[in-house]
Formats: sequence, structure tokens, C-alpha cells
Amino acid sequence: MLYVQVIEKKEMKVVGIPWNGSYSQINKIPGLFAELQMRLDEVLDQTDEPVMIAPFHSRETELTYYVTTPVEKITFVPDGMVGFTIPAKNYVYATHNGTPGEIDHTYSKIYSWMKEYGYEKDHHALSLEVYDKDFKRLNSSKKQLSFDIYIPIKKG
Repeated sequence: MLYVQVIEKKEMKVVGIPWNGSYSQINKIPGLFAELQMRLDEVLDQTDEPVMIAPFHSRETELTYYVTTPVEKITFVPDGMVGFTIPAKNYVYATHNGTPGEIDHTYSKIYSWMKEYGYEKDHHALSLEVYDKDFKRLNSSKKQLSFDIYIPIKKG
């Protein structure tokens, strides 16, 4: 059963790797996590949070996806990376626990819940996926994934 709730997340500063592509290229995203893990020592002022934050914008035919780590302040951005602030925002929140093939189903359940309770997605804000930094070890079989999903909502 999927537990869905509305929460407020505080402002976050992040530094990481950007990617833009079509949905048919989505299989390139896991490599971004491996790349960031190999380059984490280049990122200054990281917080103690053991997470990787993946903010993204989804559009009709493509998406922009960032694999980032939270930082206290953005003082230096390594080559090939970006740094930005995610403003404080209200989100609909749930955790995906299942196979990679079930991710779309989890998102569908979240959107159904939003519709049922009268929440509207804020298309101008970034959605977030938040992964434990040890997700590679925990999900090494690639059969199960566990990560938090945050869908930005309009104030109502």
C-alpha cells in the first residue's frame, strides 16, 4: 500500500550533474548516479545528509534530470556540474518500494491521490526523487528500488 501525504520541504542548495533527453533515453539516468558517486569528492561544503537528490522537470516529450548532493552553500561548481537552490515548497510525498518497472505505477497512484484530494501539480517547480547515498549497495540486485518522491503542488 502506498502512503501519500502533503509536506513542506525547506530550501535546499544542491550541486550535481545535469541531463536532458527524451523518455526513450531514460536508461542513461542510472549512469548519472554512478558518475556523481565517483565525483563526490569534487563537491565542496556537502551536508551530512546521506542522500542524493534528483530534481527534475518533465515535459511532454522530454525531461531534464539532475543527480545532485545537498550542500551548505554553493561556493564552487565543478566542470560539467551545476549548482542551484531549490526553494521551500509544499509537496505531495510518497515512497516508491518496488521494481524499476513499477515506478510509473507509483507515480500514477500519487497523481490519482492528488486528483482525489484536490491538489494540482505546480508545473513551474521541480519534482524531486531522493535516494539514500548507499542505494547502489542496497539495491544492487536491481530488482528492488526504494526512494522518496516529491511532487510540487500549487498553494490552494
